[in-house]
Amino acid sequence: MADENRPSIFNSTSQDVEMLIAANSHIGSKNLQVHMQPYLWKRRVDGVHVINIGKTWEKIVLAARIIVAIDNPADVCVISARPYGQRAVLKFAAHTGATPIAGRFTPGSFTNYITRSFKEPRLIVVTDPRTDAQAIKEASYVNIPVIALCDTDSPTEHVDVAIPTNNKARHAIGTVWWMLAREVLRLRGTLPSREAPWDVMVDLYFYRDPEAEAEEKVEEEKALPVEEAVVPAEGFNAAGAEWTAGQESFPAPAAAGEWGTAEGAAAGGWGDAPAGGEWGAATDAKPAESSW
Repeated sequence: MADENRPSIFNSTSQDVEMLIAANSHIGSKNLQVHMQPYLWKRRVDGVHVINIGKTWEKIVLAARIIVAIDNPADVCVISARPYGQRAVLKFAAHTGATPIAGRFTPGSFTNYITRSFKEPRLIVVTDPRTDAQAIKEASYVNIPVIALCDTDSPTEHVDVAIPTNNKARHAIGTVWWMLAREVLRLRGTLPSREAPWDVMVDLYFYRDPEAEAEEKVEEEKALPVEEAVVPAEGFNAAGAEWTAGQESFPAPAAAGEWGTAEGAAAGGWGDAPAGGEWGAATDAKPAESSW
């Protein structure tokens, strides 16, 4: 796996190889494109081609060295039209400062300066040469170098650096993008040392199904225990003060002079009867005639 002509600092570790194998990055397809033949290890009995993991690591290091050579990180454009690579592209751009294009590629983004999404990158990195064919085609018109994650059956026209890997599985795509981002940060010196592990988990680059996450969230909410409302016991009010069930509460006697009492009526307060007797007697009197 190690190359004698390459410094040992760029050699892969056993953990890196185990991650690539666990993500099925070495599993190709049954079809073979002629330019991808140098990156093969063997062909299985069922016809599936197996990619050489050593070649994959070499191309990841080469691609990282090319990306680091760009002075302005924003001049590197990372593209993924496939849903499995959109999350990885966005995370790669967030960690390295590149410009992401996740989703549909607008035709003319590299050639038509009138369009709102016009860009002039110095390098593009695509997830799948087949689904991102429009971006590669426009890059060839304006002489932009192209780095691509290529499977055994991927077209390699106008691709300058092909990273041989499985670009159909979400775990393989996320793992390669994660390793590429880590190697870029290592070469830039952002990470303290090559031996120190990166605190960003590889799971952050994996595609997540929104519907599956919504179902898991609903199941988690159903599994939570339901808190029962606390009902006060009979004989106690809401504040916790003791009282006798069925006992009626009567207002305290009014103080002297308050409205509605006998003393208040004697003092001319509200509620006293008119001088003429019962209520309504005063209203029977005929109003005085007006002088008009």
